[in-house]
Amino acid sequence: MSDSSKPLRMGMVGLGFGAEFIPIYQQHPDAEVTAICRRNSEELNKVGDQFGIAKRYCSFENLIADPAIDAVHINSPIPDHAWMSLKALEAGKHVMCTVPMATSLEECEQIVEKVDETGLKYMMAETVVYSREFLFIKQMYESGELGKIQHLAASHPQDMDGWPSYWEKMIPMHYATHVVSPCLGLTNGLAEYVSCFGSGTVRDDIAAKSGNRFAVESCHIKIQDSDLTAHIWRFLYDVARQYRESFDVYGTKKSFEWTLVEKEPHVIHTAKKPEPEIPEKVEVPDFAHLLPEPIRRFTLPQEIHDAEHLSFVQGGGHGGSHPHLVHEFVSAVRGDRSPRPDAVTSANWTCVGICAHESAIKGGEIVRLPEFTLQR
Repeated sequence: MSDSSKPLRMGMVGLGFGAEFIPIYQQHPDAEVTAICRRNSEELNKVGDQFGIAKRYCSFENLIADPAIDAVHINSPIPDHAWMSLKALEAGKHVMCTVPMATSLEECEQIVEKVDETGLKYMMAETVVYSREFLFIKQMYESGELGKIQHLAASHPQDMDGWPSYWEKMIPMHYATHVVSPCLGLTNGLAEYVSCFGSGTVRDDIAAKSGNRFAVESCHIKIQDSDLTAHIWRFLYDVARQYRESFDVYGTKKSFEWTLVEKEPHVIHTAKKPEPEIPEKVEVPDFAHLLPEPIRRFTLPQEIHDAEHLSFVQGGGHGGSHPHLVHEFVSAVRGDRSPRPDAVTSANWTCVGICAHESAIKGGEIVRLPEFTLQR
């Protein structure tokens, strides 16, 4: 366990998108960046010089062998997430890992078991449930403003042409946590089973590389111990649509609908008003006040280090979520409590997509989530 009287000593793995988190940890009152890791030594040194970090590793194995590191934040390509998380846990390090947790049920189960075995903390760095939009909707829900939730929906259309080539091997629902997480996270529910349909076809080269022919995958999620169902859909290639990470919530008193076009206002619908007055455009406030003062500025778009990175060009800065993720992880480790999302919740959110693709292959057949994702 980490000494809660000392800053949490972080090892940063993957320094493309991952470099955005370095100054946040450096400014957090209870954390520091002890070492960085990247395969490319030239890029490694560039980042190390920029942020004044002396310890630099090209080898992940050497990084996690360093006794001066308490935890690692993994921002490597998706195929590396599971094995790196497992190796880090085995080396006695707490883990924050970008999404998804893994791309197979077996790997997710291994991580859950390793966390249980070691007592270490694992947190999937799911941006959406720390975005200002989610925090705004959550505030409305918890205050009773929405009334009883009746339905949840989320979409994540994204054209991945121009991204690194490993995305061509990706199945849409294997990267679905941005739409699964808000639907389950709002009511603190877990997915019990899913039914998913594939629609359309991707071009032959993408189908050959990914093993998936569907252009779009559309899934219904049954939420455990609840009367709620959520609807999510994803695509990666060959559909004309601007990038969008939407989250819609329908309640008895009010409903929140995501804008159809990025950077335009979202809409709140209020029940029992005269018909022309039901919808109202709304500007979502920032939630930096929830953070320690030294890292509040990192919710703002102007603090993005690499604004040209496609994850920001398309992702709108991830809703100011990055400092919230850092603060949650640091606070959980130092306070010896489960982070949100913890390993089981992260596995449930990730396995929804894996089970959804299995359902789509079977023509929409119901597929139940594995037991290890349902025992919190």
